[in-house]
Amino acid sequence: MDFSVPSPDDLLGTFVPIAVYWIYSGFYVMLGDLTTQYRLHTKAEEDKKNVVSKTSVVKGVLVQQAFQISVSLLLFTAPSSPTVILLQFMVAMVVMDTWQYFMHRLMHVNKFLYRHIHSKHHTLVVPYAFGALYNHPLEGLILDTVGGALSFLVSGMTPRTAIFFFSFATMKTVDDHCGLWLPGNILHLLFNNNSAYHDIHHQLYGTKYNFSQPFFITWDKILGTHMPYKLEKREEGGFEARPTPSLKKIN
Repeated sequence: MDFSVPSPDDLLGTFVPIAVYWIYSGFYVMLGDLTTQYRLHTKAEEDKKNVVSKTSVVKGVLVQQAFQISVSLLLFTAPSSPTVILLQFMVAMVVMDTWQYFMHRLMHVNKFLYRHIHSKHHTLVVPYAFGALYNHPLEGLILDTVGGALSFLVSGMTPRTAIFFFSFATMKTVDDHCGLWLPGNILHLLFNNNSAYHDIHHQLYGTKYNFSQPFFITWDKILGTHMPYKLEKREEGGFEARPTPSLKKIN
């Protein structure tokens, strides 16, 4: 697999900080004796207490910066193999789920945040697809924008990979709010966090449960906010997600 060539921005991001290091430190060296009255230690103390020569210091810094350049260029030119992309997807999913679980739960626990921000989303007790992102603008910023930014940064994915990841996350969010249980829905097969699971959360009895979104139900399971359910067919057609009676309620 061919390695990509670093872009001008990649090269600038690698070498400009190094140039700034030497230019800025060189500025202080040029000041010389002009700084005597501002020194925290005298020149004699510097010469006596420092056990390494300035030549050795320069060599040591250059070696460190050489390693920095190598790692930086390796990251920028690393091929985007399927394995790397899959790993980045998984990391991004975990980061997004973690952020959204705790922020989402906070917006329910904190009465002010719920009343003034998150309650707007819960005016849709019966969710539908294009209402998935019907949120207060501040909620959209905190949960979606910040959560997405963290997922992108922590996973280290490229902008091109991010296009696919955020498209997938958007599809998953819409599907979770679609209000349908369609046969053969691959997202229902792959994820326990699905339209029925999230529908429970939108009901009045479920607002303290099933905070996890959009991928896994791990945090609900770990922290005791998981509300199990069963799907029942309605006589008039369709399904109904009903909580199982074994659930221990949260006060």
